[in-house]
Amino acid sequence: MSLEKAESKTVQEMTLQELASFCTRLGFFYPSGRIYGGLSGFYDYGPLGAELRREILNDWWWYFVERRDDIWGIHGSIITHPRTWVASGHVDSFIDFIVTCKKCGAEYRADHLLEDSGISVPELTLETLSKLIKDHGVRCPKCKGELGDPTPFNLMFTTYVGPKKTVASLAYLRPETAQLIFTNFRNIIMTMGVKLPFGIAQYGKAFRNEISPRGFLFRLREFEQMEIEYFVNPKKLDECPFYNEIKGMEINLLSAEMQEKRIKEGVWITIEDAVDKGLIGCKWHAYWIAESLRWLKNIGIDYKRLRVREHIKTELAHYAVQTFDVEFLFPQAGWKEIEGISNRSDYDLRKHQEYSGAEMHIYDDGEKVIPYVIEPSFGLERVILAVLFSSLNEIKGRRVLSLHPKIAPIKVGVFPLVSKPGFVEKAKEVYEMLKEEFKTIYEAKDSIGRRYARADERGVPICVTIDGQTLNDNTVTIRFRDTREQIRVPIEDLKEKIRAIFREWSTYGA
Repeated sequence: MSLEKAESKTVQEMTLQELASFCTRLGFFYPSGRIYGGLSGFYDYGPLGAELRREILNDWWWYFVERRDDIWGIHGSIITHPRTWVASGHVDSFIDFIVTCKKCGAEYRADHLLEDSGISVPELTLETLSKLIKDHGVRCPKCKGELGDPTPFNLMFTTYVGPKKTVASLAYLRPETAQLIFTNFRNIIMTMGVKLPFGIAQYGKAFRNEISPRGFLFRLREFEQMEIEYFVNPKKLDECPFYNEIKGMEINLLSAEMQEKRIKEGVWITIEDAVDKGLIGCKWHAYWIAESLRWLKNIGIDYKRLRVREHIKTELAHYAVQTFDVEFLFPQAGWKEIEGISNRSDYDLRKHQEYSGAEMHIYDDGEKVIPYVIEPSFGLERVILAVLFSSLNEIKGRRVLSLHPKIAPIKVGVFPLVSKPGFVEKAKEVYEMLKEEFKTIYEAKDSIGRRYARADERGVPICVTIDGQTLNDNTVTIRFRDTREQIRVPIEDLKEKIRAIFREWSTYGA
């Protein structure tokens, strides 16, 4: 069998709007509350999207938690003690700047409004945004009215715990999952007997009241994060036992220094060279950059469209020693972040220690240590967008969603060649057998060509066809999505053959 497919396809460059239409038509995502006109910043997962979401989350959990001995998983609550968000700085500092039209009352996020007007925003401060709007004469896009001064807007959704809406009962929907990891740091130490270095991981919903959500799944008000906080002795940031495994890996790196020199394109460089030149501050940070990129590649994201961009000083978060964004090259939109990997120092643990009075230390080599944290933080919906753009292709005039089998929503399609007695019964028999192990669909409607075409668009890796020969010798045809190559297999060997195909596919190109 041949699994090669890269040479036989050309990437179909779609806009985000075209991709949104494609995903809605096939049942990946729907605007939430669509029958009422939808609600900006919220999307529901359809049948195919729900399966894709689950497969990516499961693979992320397996790759970063289950197969490792140094990372423990948790599942934190969406609403937690409000002091958590005071200590983390979210109550005071988790803001964007909003501008309002004095004429029509339309509201805009200030930096987005400037960027949409082709104006570069060097730093997100009130003074800078105000000056840029005035200097460039930016006006309301809707009515051309005069804009008011930018004002800070906190992005956290508020709610109340209990029947009374008072200051004492005020709470927040979590704007990130990371703080639940930090507040559970002591619990993990006491219950799991961990030793440095180790990590805590979780995935789950986060909520941000975005001023102007846009870009399909790219900027939402409800989204899913997949985060790891990896704790390291600050004196041992270069003592990474996995470093030799990844030091030869090449990455597309755009450093802060390069950006300050107005260089817009990254350079391909090995991890080792980046560390030796001081471009990546420590080996543990370098390791988590490499490990993140390996996982993204493994689920089918085009590695050539990934780059690692360092935050410049004016965008570096107050808690961070150094931060890199893993960015994907989106059609029309350009390079956009799908993951952040930050050295958060010991900022979060020290803040929670200060505000709670609880000791946030661990003993390492007999020494009392508040560890530093390396944080790989993925946005699920943005990862999904990168997967879809990497997988949607035109192959010999037909649209194909070339998803890796490990994350494909449907693994196998079972089709009778024609809807006649004997063919249908045998196809249903095969379908019942396969669906016990693989997510499988059965279809008999329309011509076999149309069914293949629908399966290709849905990303189904292989289809099993029951034809006239099946009724004579109990063999079936396996058709490969990307090459359309076909092989015959006895039904009694079908499960094992599909397992072998998926195993080979998982190692192809590794």
